[in-house]
Amino acid sequence: MDKAEFDRFADAYDEQHRANIAVSGEGPEYFAEYKIKCLRQIVDRNQLKVSQICDFGSGIGNSIPFFLRFFPEAALTSSDVSERSLALGKQRHPGAGESMLIEEDRIPCESGRFDVVFSACVFHHIPHDEHVAWLRELHRITRQGGLIAVFEHNPLNPLTVHAVNTCPFDENARLVFPRDLTRRLRASGWSSPQVQYSLFFPRALAWLRPIEGMLAWLPFGAQYVALARKS
Repeated sequence: MDKAEFDRFADAYDEQHRANIAVSGEGPEYFAEYKIKCLRQIVDRNQLKVSQICDFGSGIGNSIPFFLRFFPEAALTSSDVSERSLALGKQRHPGAGESMLIEEDRIPCESGRFDVVFSACVFHHIPHDEHVAWLRELHRITRQGGLIAVFEHNPLNPLTVHAVNTCPFDENARLVFPRDLTRRLRASGWSSPQVQYSLFFPRALAWLRPIEGMLAWLPFGAQYVALARKS
């Protein structure tokens, strides 16, 4: 992962992200909350006890307030290659868990520490030939029976593709097809990967959002989440 690239965009990230997604009618907070709320539902459905969460590629901490709301019982660790992003996250949300700087292609913590590893739109910034190595590293830091949830942009959704192609901090991004991500999860040791699609309706059609859960099988949502367990 390119530390310099993420450091360069850290200070302007929120403003640029907000402008880029304006067509949806929502701000960054909506999408951050959506993912953590979805993660809570996944955890509850799997009856998984969660005391330690790692946010891999946490950026400037947009997910922190929603982790605090939906997982008040869990200790949060924000991890990123960008020291500047982590500093901004601490500044915006002081006292909200631990920060961990990723260096030399390794997450600096002991094996089997986390119950849940979460990643939000990070892997399209990582060269695809490095995905298995990073998924293997995330497997290492997850406990037996733990869960990984990798949220990504859906390359099959034309509005998503347009948003990525016109976003300054996505200039080097390469979107990840769900089938490739599930194959890489298996190759890195994760068990039973599956995919759920989400974010089907913009704000103008918000009245349809209650049915999104029934559309999780339909591969046209703006994003998807790839899930797997450590057996």
